[in-house]
Amino acid sequence: MSAVYDPRRESIALSIVVPVFNEEEALPVLAARLRPTLDGCGEPYEVLAVDDGSTDRTPHLLEDLRTVWPQLRIVALRRNSGHQAALTAGLHRALGAYVISIDADLQDPPELIPEMLALARADGLDIVYGVRIDRSTDTGFKRRTAAAYYWLMRRLAGSFVPAQAGDFRLLSRPVVETLKTLPDQQQIYRLLIPWLGFPGGQITYQRGERVAGTTKYPLHKMVLLAWDSITSFSAVPLRLATAIGAFSLVVCLAFLTWTLTVYATGSTLPGWTSLITTVLFFGAVQLFCLGMLGEYVARIYTAVQARPTYCVARDTDEERQ
Repeated sequence: MSAVYDPRRESIALSIVVPVFNEEEALPVLAARLRPTLDGCGEPYEVLAVDDGSTDRTPHLLEDLRTVWPQLRIVALRRNSGHQAALTAGLHRALGAYVISIDADLQDPPELIPEMLALARADGLDIVYGVRIDRSTDTGFKRRTAAAYYWLMRRLAGSFVPAQAGDFRLLSRPVVETLKTLPDQQQIYRLLIPWLGFPGGQITYQRGERVAGTTKYPLHKMVLLAWDSITSFSAVPLRLATAIGAFSLVVCLAFLTWTLTVYATGSTLPGWTSLITTVLFFGAVQLFCLGMLGEYVARIYTAVQARPTYCVARDTDEERQ
């Protein structure tokens, strides 16, 4: 697929993509830190605030900020589509030669943006990852689950996945255009981008505390992200189902051998308990394997439907044209 030429890309060096969902308390602080940093770069830039169906005063605050911040661009989605979908919407509409994604909670410091841009240009890198080397501001549970997630992803998807690298990263225009051609319905960027194989580097930093509001990634969303990551990038669960089936076959043969031995020696025992145990065991195994297959079939069904992961209701950049 060839990219559509847009002459405005020649005048924008840097695009900042910020997925936003119910961040009315964090937005003023975000603007107070992000705008001076970008103005100090001396580069023409744009900031894409992707409103992921916010239900608080976030849309109104964005409009207020836009009146005093000309580089701010609002991309409003019709409904809440999720963090990764909002990130996709921003990446697909960004015009800059380099695109940096960052969350609105400021746990990832925007002050590192000039350093990321300088590193990419100096070393000719297409990707610069923000890697968290200190997560002491997170709870112990959050640190342990994050460590378990990256450990699991590096073993299932591959060692190319940077440890402790979230969605704070810089991408060059070639990387963005490549991402736009991919047919994946559920794009897990912390796995997908390293998989592309573009030359990359990293900067390290200490993860800060959320400046305001509450986390938009509670436990159930973290579990869903881990599940989507596994099933999107690895066939290990299917192989696991096969391994469980093979193990069950061995157990079944052993149980059959034991049954025939007991019968031959005349030491037959009442078989209700063993029968129920066997039926329950193999029933559970079959349901587990069917459920695993069903998950992958559901993903095939979703891919065949080819429905968009997000629908844009408004882009202020188009209103200026």
